[in-house]
Amino acid sequence: MSWILTFLLAVAIARLWLVPLPSSFWVDEMVTAFVVHYGPTHPSLSVAPQVTATVYYGLPRASEALFGFSEIAYRLPSVVLMGLALFLIASLARRLIHPQAAWFAVFACLALRAFNYQAADARPYALGTCVAAASLLFLVRWLDTARWVDGLLFVLFGALLWRVHLIYWPFYLVLAGYAGIRLVRGETIAGWRQAGVLFGLLGVALIPVLRNALAIGEEAKAHVIVAMPSLNDLRGALKLTLIVQCAALAFGLTWLCRWKRSRELPRLSSLVLILGWWLCQPIGLYLYSEITGNSVFVPRYVSLALPGAALTATLMAGYFLTAERWKTASLVLAAGVLILVGQWRDPLPRHDRSDWRTAAQTVNQWTLGSDTPVICPSPFIEAKPPVWRPDYQLPGFLYSHLPVYRLTGTPYFFPFEYSPEAERYAAELSASTLVFAPRFLIYGGDRNVRNWREWFARRPEFSTWPNRLVGPFGDVEVALFENPRFTSLASAF
Repeated sequence: MSWILTFLLAVAIARLWLVPLPSSFWVDEMVTAFVVHYGPTHPSLSVAPQVTATVYYGLPRASEALFGFSEIAYRLPSVVLMGLALFLIASLARRLIHPQAAWFAVFACLALRAFNYQAADARPYALGTCVAAASLLFLVRWLDTARWVDGLLFVLFGALLWRVHLIYWPFYLVLAGYAGIRLVRGETIAGWRQAGVLFGLLGVALIPVLRNALAIGEEAKAHVIVAMPSLNDLRGALKLTLIVQCAALAFGLTWLCRWKRSRELPRLSSLVLILGWWLCQPIGLYLYSEITGNSVFVPRYVSLALPGAALTATLMAGYFLTAERWKTASLVLAAGVLILVGQWRDPLPRHDRSDWRTAAQTVNQWTLGSDTPVICPSPFIEAKPPVWRPDYQLPGFLYSHLPVYRLTGTPYFFPFEYSPEAERYAAELSASTLVFAPRFLIYGGDRNVRNWREWFARRPEFSTWPNRLVGPFGDVEVALFENPRFTSLASAF
């Protein structure tokens, strides 16, 4: 049966990870391209120091050097990292749950759309998932064997994790909690002295990152992009549906096929690791948001917990499955993943809803030359006065999407949201430039485009101008305003 599971895994990876690779970048992936091309020390990035506080950018830089610039090249490192992560998660499932649980854990991960999203994403989250899994595996191996090489590898990956993303701090509670309970209960041949040395090394290695995190945290309010989380948001992040479905699958198979039930649970320390991996990141970020008033409860920030949710689902299934039944249950789960998650109605599913590439191509189709005005609201919340200004110089972080999918018209820079300065600039631009143009376009995020479209449509200068949306392109839109004077002249000829 292993060869069938291997085949289904290959099909799932091809469909869920590889097919979306050529699709358009979303806005944060274009930030990756900006940092790679212009460097993390570019002056415009000083407004968003959290963007460059990661070791990730060396990977897409190396991939571009090997394969050239493309969406596929930038995303290939994430595919490789998620493949390694699956191997590490499978190894942890064997050690913590059951020697036959690896396949089930792998397909439980693939059942999560957010997990698959990381594999085709040119952002640090696949690296974070891989490094977190590696730190846990080497921690488990060190506690099992007391070998210094495993302990030092645990320190290496533990020190690297916070350098991948500053938002990963809750995960260190999982590392400390698991090691602590095994030491207290005497479930390891490693002693307190060796543990003190290794965790001391880890703490020293994290001091520079802590200083950086505290400095950036002082201006956290300037970078908040989501509303305060609700309990429903927390419940969704915990992926309870997957856990219930996997438990129901195992119970249903056991009942229908009249299998003998296992009714076994791993030891307490394994439960602490699995449940900690599942709960610490979402609960930690939820409580931080509630306490500080600065919401950091963003789905991609809690994605580090997804393997923990998959292992928890595997743990629940293991309560019903005996050793000889794991592969059969894994086969049923694999089939369900392919059927329900594969998006088979769409021959080429996109990586993300944001289709900036097609939107930019559409803008270029409607321009009448380089003089056609294209109003570009920034997609970044940091784009507000005084950082934003009408004469903002390119290349710059606030408009880092523009060098990736280039426009043939002339861009005019607008901030992320309304402000008195933005309205004054829009009024001046209307009187000095837009009213004399045959047409102008608005290009950006759907909410910004619709707001500015309504604003310009209310202006007396444009009361007779036909306007319409020529999108949407996911959550990106393009609005077109046409000067009736020019269209009537064109029709006369």
